[in-house]
Amino acid sequence: MPKPPYNPYEKTQKDTLPGIDIELTVLEKASAMLRRCQENWVENEFDRSLDDALRYNQKIWDVLQNDWRSNDCQLSKSLRENLLSLGMFMRKTSLDIMAYPEKEKLNALIQVNEHLASGLKNQKQNVNA
Repeated sequence: MPKPPYNPYEKTQKDTLPGIDIELTVLEKASAMLRRCQENWVENEFDRSLDDALRYNQKIWDVLQNDWRSNDCQLSKSLRENLLSLGMFMRKTSLDIMAYPEKEKLNALIQVNEHLASGLKNQKQNVNA
C-alpha cells in the first residue's frame, strides 16, 4: 500500500497534542492498521502492510517501555513492572506473527492496544473532571 503524501496537519497535531492524546492517537492508529491487516488477510502471502503495522506497533511499545523505565516515570513500581511485562508480551507476539503469520494472533495485539487506550481515556476523563 503506498504511503500517503506528507500531511502538514498531522505534523502540527503531533507537535501540539498533550502526551496522553499522543499516546491515544498512536495506539488507536496501530489498532486500526492491525485490524485492516486482518480484514485483508491473504493466506500464505507476504503482506507489506502487515509488516508495517507490526513494526509501527512495536515502535510505539518501545517508546512506552522507555518511558516506563525512566526515573521520571510517576507510575507506581508495581504498575510499571506490569506494563513492562506487557510490553515484552507485545514484542514476543509481534515476532511470533512475523515468523508464523496467523490472522487470529493479531487479536491479542489489538486487544492490548485498545485496553490501554481505554485506560488512558478514563485517566484523561478523571483528570479533566
